[in-house]
Amino acid sequence: MSEILIRNADVVVTMDAGRAEIARGDVLIRGGVIVAVGQGLATTGAVVEAAGCVVTPGLVNTHHHLYQTLTRAVPGGQDALLFGWLKTLYPIWSRFGPEEMFVSAQVGLAELALSGCTLTSDHLYLFPNGARLDDTIAAAREVGLRFHPTRGAMSIGESDGGLPPDSLVERETLILEDCIRVVDAHHDAGEGAMVRVGLAPCSPFSVSRDLMREAALLARDKGVMLHTHLAENDEDIAYSLAKFGCRPGQYAEDLGWTGADVWHAHCVKLDAGEIDLFARSGTGVAHCPCSNCRLGSGIAPVRALRDAGVKVGLGVDGSASNDAGNLLLEARQALLLQRVSRGADAMSAREALEVATLGGARVLGRGDCGSLEVGKRADLAIWDVSGIEGAGSWDPVASLILCGPARVRDLFVEGRAVVRGGQMVTIDLAAVIARQNRLAARLAG
Repeated sequence: MSEILIRNADVVVTMDAGRAEIARGDVLIRGGVIVAVGQGLATTGAVVEAAGCVVTPGLVNTHHHLYQTLTRAVPGGQDALLFGWLKTLYPIWSRFGPEEMFVSAQVGLAELALSGCTLTSDHLYLFPNGARLDDTIAAAREVGLRFHPTRGAMSIGESDGGLPPDSLVERETLILEDCIRVVDAHHDAGEGAMVRVGLAPCSPFSVSRDLMREAALLARDKGVMLHTHLAENDEDIAYSLAKFGCRPGQYAEDLGWTGADVWHAHCVKLDAGEIDLFARSGTGVAHCPCSNCRLGSGIAPVRALRDAGVKVGLGVDGSASNDAGNLLLEARQALLLQRVSRGADAMSAREALEVATLGGARVLGRGDCGSLEVGKRADLAIWDVSGIEGAGSWDPVASLILCGPARVRDLFVEGRAVVRGGQMVTIDLAAVIARQNRLAARLAG
C-alpha cells in the first residue's frame, strides 16, 4: 500500500480535540487514511516537502449551486434582491441541459479545489432539458473532490403563485421517484465515501408542504440527509408569515425538517427561539457570508448560533449570487461580518478556520473528515505562506484568514493529489474554462 509523507511543515493545524498545532510537523498517509501526525516521521514512499507552508484539514463547503458558474455577473441580476434576482435568472437557467450542468460543475469544483476545499455539497434544484444530478456527480468524479450532491426540486410555478416559471417545476410524484433513483444509484453510506446524496426541496416558496413532508420521510427511510434554504432575508420571513402563519423555524419543525440529519442554508434571520430549536435538535447551518452581502440579505447570527451549540459550516453559495467560489475568502468574510456585527473580539481567525474545516464536516455528518488525526481520511491542504501575502506575518495560522494566500499550493483528497504547485492535476482546466466560456456566450447570445 503506497505511502505519502507531508514533511517539515512550518505548522500542521490538526483541528483535533485539543486543537493542537505542530511546529515542523509531518503527516503520514497510507491508503487514503492518515496513519501518523507528529515530528520526524519517516517513509519509504513519496515525500512532499512542506517547509514554508501551513498544513490544514481540507476546507468543507456546505452550500453551493454549481450550475450557476455559467451565470456570473449577469447584468439584470447584479443589483437585485433575492426574489428579483431569481426572476432575472430563471429564464436563463431554463435553457440549460446536461452539458451545461456538467461543465459548470467542473468549473465550480475546480475553483473550490484551488481555494483549499476537499469536500463540497451541491444543491441542484432544476433539471431542464434532460439534465440530471448524475451530470454533476460525473464532474466531481473527474475533478476528484469528495462530493455531497443534493437532489433539489421546485414544484410550485408562477401559475400557482410560486416564483419559478412553470417550465422549471416538476410534478411531485416524479420528483420523489427520481430522489429514490439517485440515492439508490449513487449514495455511499460507508466511511470514506466519495459520494453521498441528500434530498433538498429548494425552499418553502417553491415547493408544497406535502413535498417537504414526503421528502423528510423518504430521506429517513433511505438514511440520507436533508437540505434546503431557510430564513434567508426579510422577504423570506414575510412570505412564511403570510403563507404559513408562522416563522420559518416553526414551519421546518412542523414538517420534520429539524434534527441531526438536516442542515439549512443561510438562516440570516433566525430569532432566539429558532436558534434554541436548532441547538436542541442538532440541526446544522450553512453560513454563506459573501452571498448574504451580495444580495443584501443581512448578517447571519453566527456568534449566537455557535454560542448556543448549533453546528455551523461555511458555504460559498451559487456563483450567480457570490459571484466567486473561494472558500478561504469565505472564512475571512465570516470573521469580518461577525466583527462588524458584534465587535472585534467576536470571532478569531482560528475559529473561522475551524468553521471552515471541522465545522463543515460536522454539518455534513462526516465524522471521518475535518481534522488531521490518525484514522481520518487524508483530505488536506498545503498553503505556501512564504509569499508576499504572508510577508511580515508573526502568526502563520492566523495569516491564512487575515492575509492569504487565496490559492492552495497542494491539495490531497483521499490521499490523491488534486492540486500541485497551485495547478489542477486531475483535469485540463484551460480546456474546461474555454468550453465554459463558449457555453456562456451561447446562453448570452
